Amino acid sequence: MSFRSLIQDMKDEFGNISRHGLRSSRSHRAAAGAGAPRGASVGLGLADALEGTCWAQLPPELLREVLVRIEDSQGCWPSRRDVVACAGVCRAWRGIMKEVVRVPEASAKLTFPISLKQPGPKDGTLKCFIRRNRTTQTYYLYIGLTEALADDGKFLLAARKCRKPTYIDYLIYLDMGDMSKGSSTYIGKLRSNFLGTKFTVYDAHPPYDGAVVSKSRSARVIGLNQVSPRVPAGNYPVSHISYELNVLGSRGPRRMNCVMSSIPASAVEEGGKAPTQTEFPLGNLDSFPSIPFFRSKSARIDSAPTQAQDEEKLVLKNKSPRWHEQLQCWCLNFRGRVTVASVKNFQLVASDENGAAGQEHDKVILQFGKIGKDLFTMDYRYPISAFQSFAICLSSFDTKIACE
Repeated sequence: MSFRSLIQDMKDEFGNISRHGLRSSRSHRAAAGAGAPRGASVGLGLADALEGTCWAQLPPELLREVLVRIEDSQGCWPSRRDVVACAGVCRAWRGIMKEVVRVPEASAKLTFPISLKQPGPKDGTLKCFIRRNRTTQTYYLYIGLTEALADDGKFLLAARKCRKPTYIDYLIYLDMGDMSKGSSTYIGKLRSNFLGTKFTVYDAHPPYDGAVVSKSRSARVIGLNQVSPRVPAGNYPVSHISYELNVLGSRGPRRMNCVMSSIPASAVEEGGKAPTQTEFPLGNLDSFPSIPFFRSKSARIDSAPTQAQDEEKLVLKNKSPRWHEQLQCWCLNFRGRVTVASVKNFQLVASDENGAAGQEHDKVILQFGKIGKDLFTMDYRYPISAFQSFAICLSSFDTKIACE
């Protein structure tokens, strides 16, 4: 049997194992709700099903080679779910996949939920899009599956707008089906001031070692299932966004400034590093009952634990558009990724405050633009993450009376 046939046979058989395992995992969750021992693994169904197959006796070296081939061959979604499924079989497979799957910075791939908190690729961008639901005031982030501006997409994140008397919160979740107060899939938020001119992005988890939690009145508690304790979600400020006041009422594009509190200015320089989260808190493992392995899925990238605290912060500013005489409008080159003129459209580059202007500072780190009534593209790259990019783009949706 050829190696290719071996891998294909493994995929076919694993598909049957996965379906059986998912049914078993549901029964495990039901048992857990009825008082199963704390810490019981919901992935036992897959492991038990695997033991009765030839894969249980596969030599470790050959198993690793098979999993490496699967990871290499499943480069994009939806086929990349095979990689995710392999990591959920058992502890041995999970350990191999943790070593095999690289962070988005190096692979330009989003595989596990923790990838959404890790910096984007250094070479190229990750092309995503956002759908807005005006009725429910919710926003959904997807990564594109094709070269089209928008398609069915692979869901990444969801946000819900919550209006308060003196501010507005955009709460961000990993699950579009559970955006309730106290949801275990809550990972952060965007908060605006009364005028909608200043925003702060909060991460529910420490963005780097030594991160200081904000003294916010609205400390959230993640309510997990019955077999896990409640886990507090902190407010760690990772970005401060400000829009310039338009006191004279002159027409023109918005001017925005983003101070990335968790990223040093040196991250955009040659050889620079940005802090990289490698795992969610241990207590959040039970938050994802269907695939119980979201703790650490990527090779670690060495970054100084207190780097973001000791060094100058990265500052992003919107790229200044040019006035087009024939079209009589402000224009930016979005390279075909934006089709509708809107005051919300922007491109962010590293500010000259971070050092002398050069080629590195001309690179667009995040761009956002309108392509339909409630459809927008979002493309980002290193050193910011999908979570940070989504939060920054959400700030553009908010009404800014003093800026327009």
